[in-house]
Amino acid sequence: MSHPNGLPEEDFRDLLVRVKDFRDRVISPQVLDWERNRTFPAEDIASAHQLGLLGMEIDPELGGLGVSFGQKLQILDLLAEVSMPYAFSLVNSHNVAARLARHGTEEQRSRFLTDLLTGKKLGSTALTEPAAGSDFSSITTEATSDDNGWRLNGEKAWITNAATSSVIVAYVQTNPGSRARGIASFLIDGTRPGFERIAPYDLIGSHAIGTGGFRLNNYLAQETDLLAPAGDGFSAALSTINEARTYVASMCCSMIETSLRLSVGYTTERESFGKPIIEHQGLSWQLARVANQLEAARALTDKAIAAVEHGDSESAILPAAHAKKFTTEVVESALSACAQAMGANGSREEHLIGHRLTAGRIANYVDGSTEIMTDRIAKSLPTTYGPVKFDQ
Repeated sequence: MSHPNGLPEEDFRDLLVRVKDFRDRVISPQVLDWERNRTFPAEDIASAHQLGLLGMEIDPELGGLGVSFGQKLQILDLLAEVSMPYAFSLVNSHNVAARLARHGTEEQRSRFLTDLLTGKKLGSTALTEPAAGSDFSSITTEATSDDNGWRLNGEKAWITNAATSSVIVAYVQTNPGSRARGIASFLIDGTRPGFERIAPYDLIGSHAIGTGGFRLNNYLAQETDLLAPAGDGFSAALSTINEARTYVASMCCSMIETSLRLSVGYTTERESFGKPIIEHQGLSWQLARVANQLEAARALTDKAIAAVEHGDSESAILPAAHAKKFTTEVVESALSACAQAMGANGSREEHLIGHRLTAGRIANYVDGSTEIMTDRIAKSLPTTYGPVKFDQ
């Protein structure tokens, strides 16, 4: 639900102070334990409801905060400074609530919205399958109509929050072979018969994302569970992808900036050969390159934010692709440079650069891989940079 103006500036500043306090009290002390113990922090994600963060963009009349898209990204950036996986999990549950607030029926909202906003239940969006990722229209999870409603069968994979989420927007094929034309979406209740949760994946890190999958085994979906009918499901999924790509880019910028500040602080205080190590050209030039990349990444991301807030999803496609492609391509090298500048100290867990590196790697895949961003930009070339026609 779009709120172009969002909260008044003073109110929003107060909210950011409370978000930072929440982050420092609740998230920061636990990040490393989540990684070491491969924990999905469902209760700590749910506790963000105390600040209204599970309903950031939702209209206050429906129980949300009513912030703008740009304000939401500032909140996510604050959280991502400490844990992008946590921020990503939170916003994915929020997105299900926002989807219900925007497009759900009154009956669907009455069933699920309050539980999502209060953290009693977490949400997931399920597009990807074991054999269908970037080519979303090739999904094979099938919905077959019968006298009782719809029978759903298939497997979903690489789903954020799948570890415990129970309110799931699942995209399915209603007409095998029809690709995008047959895709619909249903609201799935993860506590009902026919829903089989798969154990979270053993990833290299970023366990707070709770990535996993589930199987639908003759799951019965009623007509009242239909969120987007066949033909509308595909476009409904794509309608929010620009937003997702933009906030992934923004959180990557946040991780780079907080790491750069850390390394600049360290290299300013640490001395070698009689002077602060930041005064050694080889090191300072590496950090200057990171700063340059950060400025460029932020500029691209700000352009994408402006396009999204303008409200025209078509015009936001290219800016969002540019922002996500650039930021995800530089985030790992930038974070590595920040760690390198700190010497062996850069590898200490408590500095969280390693935690951010794993998140940066995962950012290359979520909401469209770097290759898909490149392909999107490539296809725009004839229109955006078509050949100049000279008079003969």
